[in-house]
Amino acid sequence: MTTFTIGETDFLLDGQPFQVISGTLHYFRIHPEHWADRIRTAKAMGLNTIETYVAWNAHEPVRGEWDATGWNDLGRFLDLVAAEGLHAIVRPGPYICAEWHNGGLPVWLTSTPGIGLRRSEPQYLAAVTEYLERVYEIVAPRQIDRGGNVVLVQIENEYGAYGSDKDYLRELVRVTRDAGITVPLTTVDQPMPWMLENGSLPELHLTGSFGSRSAERLETLREHQPTGPLMCSEFWDGWFDWWGSIHHTTDPAASAHDLDVLLAAGASVNIYMVHGGTNFGATNGANDKGRFDPIVTSYDYDAPIDESGHPTAKFHAFRDVIAKYAAVPDLEPSPRPDAPVFEVALSGEGDWMPASTGSVSDAPATFEELGHLGALVRYDVALPASSADRAVLAFGEVRDLAWVHVDGAFVGRLSRTLHERALAIPAGATLTVLVEDQGRVNYGHRLGEQKGLIGGATLDGAPLTDWTATPIDLAAATGTGAGAVGRVILRGSFELDSVADLFLDTAAWGKGFAFVNGFFLGRYWRNVPQQTLYVPAPVLRAGANEIVVLELEQAVELVARFVAQPELGQLEE
Repeated sequence: MTTFTIGETDFLLDGQPFQVISGTLHYFRIHPEHWADRIRTAKAMGLNTIETYVAWNAHEPVRGEWDATGWNDLGRFLDLVAAEGLHAIVRPGPYICAEWHNGGLPVWLTSTPGIGLRRSEPQYLAAVTEYLERVYEIVAPRQIDRGGNVVLVQIENEYGAYGSDKDYLRELVRVTRDAGITVPLTTVDQPMPWMLENGSLPELHLTGSFGSRSAERLETLREHQPTGPLMCSEFWDGWFDWWGSIHHTTDPAASAHDLDVLLAAGASVNIYMVHGGTNFGATNGANDKGRFDPIVTSYDYDAPIDESGHPTAKFHAFRDVIAKYAAVPDLEPSPRPDAPVFEVALSGEGDWMPASTGSVSDAPATFEELGHLGALVRYDVALPASSADRAVLAFGEVRDLAWVHVDGAFVGRLSRTLHERALAIPAGATLTVLVEDQGRVNYGHRLGEQKGLIGGATLDGAPLTDWTATPIDLAAATGTGAGAVGRVILRGSFELDSVADLFLDTAAWGKGFAFVNGFFLGRYWRNVPQQTLYVPAPVLRAGANEIVVLELEQAVELVARFVAQPELGQLEE
């Protein structure tokens, strides 16, 4: 039996010192047919371990409907890691952050009345227990002491930044051990004394999350973890992007230097991310620290392996550093064909927003009340008769972006990011508001907040009541006739001799969603930094393919352009 334990100064693999050199891959952000390739490329950089979060809301978006197949086949992912001779670290949360929608927590969970998130509250603990038991059914038989490759399991995630409920942490440990997890258990927090103190227990091994000033951060960590191996289990080698910002990059030499300092100190490391992947569909999260910033579709993260699986300059810089401390395999990443460049003519099929068919309620129903997990809801209400030419429409809060129409004519847009909640509208009979959930907050105490028109609505101070709310199924959208102006559906077809990754240029369009062969690529928006969408080869086919674009604002051109891969380090700028 192989063992993996914690010694006085080191991790011990069969009793011998072992330095973990790991990198993060999120199986739920990578097409399953690309898992093996990304794992093998990470191995070629010199890693001996692969780490992943487990996204609860990917496995159980609807309560009681657990799925561990296809994109959610965690067992297959861990087996592919093992097939490359690599160890694995599993971080099941239940909260994961990860710039993933709702921090990985299902909407049905966070919208449960009276629930107490991330603390020892009965409703929450009951649901978490069921979730963890399902995850551990997959993980337990794959532990290293049972012939598998899982060497560490993490309890919660950066909990010290959120709370300090030690009973909650103890309950997670109890559930984990009762489910048969025998490998060492860890926690992770930023190396700030109060976070390290709040976020762990004496029986858990503390690790840190940081991306610079390695020696200083290790010193702080050692003050709170006086024995055992030091580990940076989130070495931030890049950063994420949000709409309206820039494409974030870090200097490969600087990141490699900090990695060198870590490894030279004998510390173990998990590189976050070694390959970021993509927020396909509407799975991106958002941050709100006074300003709501939704995350873009790409999760490239300026990682050593870029969004489409290509090694970058950072890959080679990291491999050179790792080679000083461990044997790097004589292995090169698999070659892949260049992305073909071509154009596809599109037909405009008119407005795709469905008619108002929802139920009526006194106030606008939230996405949660509707049980809607999609990105859009249409709201309609009759306007009172008025002699005034214009009146002020005001909402308690818009979450997150709203297009306002009177009698079908567009009159303005309200943005949560810009703290907009009111605008003047002309007189009319019917008010229609299309609301987009731009991404659920993934960090802090706004976790689990409701989406839609929050806090009611007034017109010149008088309440508007009797609202109809209609959830919109983007995948089922159809146009109302020919047309390519404003909110429209665009459709086109193209032939491929063979499949390869593609990059869809979205710069000619305003804001919306794109599908290829029914696969939901994600959101696009002219509001920088991202102006191409990654199309993974497995969603394509030799022969006929279809592209569908659901534009929300303005389609400038009736053409879809597939372009060469953006230059590394300048992906979307």
